[in-house]
Amino acid sequence: MSRRGAVALATVLALLVGVGATLLVQRATDSGRVTEFGADAGFARDMQTHHQQAVEMAFLARDRTSDEAVRSLAFDIITSQQQQAGQMYGWLVQWGLPQTGERAPMAWVGGEHALHGAEGQPMPGMATADQLAELRAARGVEADRIFLRLMIAHHRGGVEMADAALADARTDEVRTLARAISRAQAVEITLMEGMLRERS
Repeated sequence: MSRRGAVALATVLALLVGVGATLLVQRATDSGRVTEFGADAGFARDMQTHHQQAVEMAFLARDRTSDEAVRSLAFDIITSQQQQAGQMYGWLVQWGLPQTGERAPMAWVGGEHALHGAEGQPMPGMATADQLAELRAARGVEADRIFLRLMIAHHRGGVEMADAALADARTDEVRTLARAISRAQAVEITLMEGMLRERS
């Protein structure tokens, strides 16, 4: 190998080592900031669960509607919230934390930001078993109305959770996603309120 080639190879190897070291330092830094019972891990766990129910309701709506606007909304919710749930799953893996915690849902939110679900539900905005059964049994416009009502409430709860994470999370990635969720779901709430009025 020529001297020029050896120098080039050494430069590439040095860059790769540097990138690897940077990633390790970043992971160590994140792991040091994220704790088992803190807002970052709590939000990542609870919002995954919250998103999973939204995806379930969106699939039910998609399969029961003949309304293209409702079907399009359901598809958007399915794709965006599945992607976000996967992102939060990956964070917990990166932080070396389990996907489920020892504490009750929403225990990471305290003080003036404390949040609770209604009617015994673990998180704000989540539908009850009876409400999900009502959606499963409905068809057509009635299913559209039930879906929109449930998803408006679900999104409002999601905004509350995201805003709590914005206030208490330590990592930039959690705050960035929480801000995006809060803004996007606020826009969708306005959209769904209009859709519900049109179908009432």
